[in-house]
Amino acid sequence: MSWTQKQFRVKTELIIRSNSSDIDFALLKDGRLTALNNESNGNRFSVGDIFLAKIGKVLTGLNASFVNVGYAKDGFLHYHDLGAQMRSLNKFIKGVSTGRIRDYTLKNFKLEKELDKNGSISDVLQSGQNMVVQIVKEPISTKGPRMSSEISIAGRYLVLVPFSDRVSVSQKIQDSAEKDRLRRLVKSIKPKGFGVIIRTVAENKKVAELDRDLQNSLDRWIVMCKKIRKVRSHQMPTKVLSELNRASSILRDLFNDSFTSIVTNDETLYLETKEYLQEIAPD
Repeated sequence: MSWTQKQFRVKTELIIRSNSSDIDFALLKDGRLTALNNESNGNRFSVGDIFLAKIGKVLTGLNASFVNVGYAKDGFLHYHDLGAQMRSLNKFIKGVSTGRIRDYTLKNFKLEKELDKNGSISDVLQSGQNMVVQIVKEPISTKGPRMSSEISIAGRYLVLVPFSDRVSVSQKIQDSAEKDRLRRLVKSIKPKGFGVIIRTVAENKKVAELDRDLQNSLDRWIVMCKKIRKVRSHQMPTKVLSELNRASSILRDLFNDSFTSIVTNDETLYLETKEYLQEIAPD
């Protein structure tokens, strides 16, 4: 790279300031603030968290139900957020919970009939029913979290989607040849029973990097299933898989070669961030 290229290269900095009640995240590019995010230290519910929860009141008029995930206000689950493979998910989780299913890879799992997209929630859910749900919107003010039963596990380059076979590529990758290359590579390494969404940051990555990222997400899925197997009724509801801490999730989504520094005043966050960087960008 020439001196001129170096001179005009964008420099990205992440500043993380923590105190007893909340955490501030500031993203700077060439010294100018481009994003600012605040998160409560006491927030136990993050987008991406997965819970083994209990269905509360079923609201036929709204075609939705409340879901108890341990928050002061029940979460909200609309019929359209159940996902086409909800029956397969419920069958699998029931098998895991009872110990009948011990192979968590889905390679021998038989899918159930897909959900009718125009159906009624009262036909598929009952109050008191156990269900695995994922937070798609954090609780705000007096509202509980927004839920979905379309489970996905996000890695750095790929998103793992159980009970699917589809491979899709981020629309932000515009090179059609690169899209085809990524789709072909991912299809060659994708585990049976799982779909994959290829993220923008996967562009130009080698198959070894993609495979490592995919295996990390698959390992997280298996860890989640093992935890579900151990949950007893009196422990419901319970979180069975946590999203990355906020600092790591920002790095997962945004980290690239333009980063020049990451600064924090919190030793725990420093260690967590250092550990995550050693995993995603050891060089």
